[in-house]
Amino acid sequence: MTRPKLAIAGLTACSGCQLTLLNCEDQLVDVARLFDLVYFPMGESGSDPDAVFDAAIVEGAVSTPADVELLFGLRNASHLLVAFGTCALWGGVAAMNNKVSGRDELVRQVYGDSGRIESFPPSPMGNFVSIDFAITGCPPEKHDLLALLAAVLAGTLPPLQSYPVCTECRSRENLCLLLEKGELCLGPIIQGGCNARCPATGIVCEGCRGPVREANVAQELELLLERGFDRKEIERRMSRFTPEWDYGKRR
Repeated sequence: MTRPKLAIAGLTACSGCQLTLLNCEDQLVDVARLFDLVYFPMGESGSDPDAVFDAAIVEGAVSTPADVELLFGLRNASHLLVAFGTCALWGGVAAMNNKVSGRDELVRQVYGDSGRIESFPPSPMGNFVSIDFAITGCPPEKHDLLALLAAVLAGTLPPLQSYPVCTECRSRENLCLLLEKGELCLGPIIQGGCNARCPATGIVCEGCRGPVREANVAQELELLLERGFDRKEIERRMSRFTPEWDYGKRR
């Protein structure tokens, strides 16, 4: 049996998504046995950037010329390109200040007066190349990554999930933080799959998994405004992980 060749790479990101693989402690031996990790700079030295891959799993937003070059190379060399994590799919935290005027001043605040960096506003991978599959999350869930790897072995893709965090809250019989406690929770418009981990502990959903398909953003905004929340605060919360919401439409 020929082992599928994998690339696991990062663009502008914190590397937390790549760590998801290394955190699959119980499955790492099987992953190493079943796959050929040809390109994985974070996990091993001697990676081959010029190889051809069955799948490239890439985290991070695109914000530098080096990001673009690496992304184009992986796209051209891979049968399957996977956007891995919220930054890769939506821009994520890296892009939350894209609309702030004066990018030069923002760069100075981060890197100091002597900092020199060639960059542009962080953007999702899909703005530059075609994406074959996506796993959202900040960081992604281990079970989502393992499902993808199992599907690659079978020559297919995992089924797409499309339900909000609220569905998982109700299945766990959690108290609704938005309707019953009056807190600013984004659960109705955020992609589920995390088993409502935060609301189950009394913490509102901050939207780290990005929007669920066909999210009724306008209705969520109206509901939050009716509950007395300030619009600027609502938009600030919503843009933390997904900067480009359309507040007047259903996604």
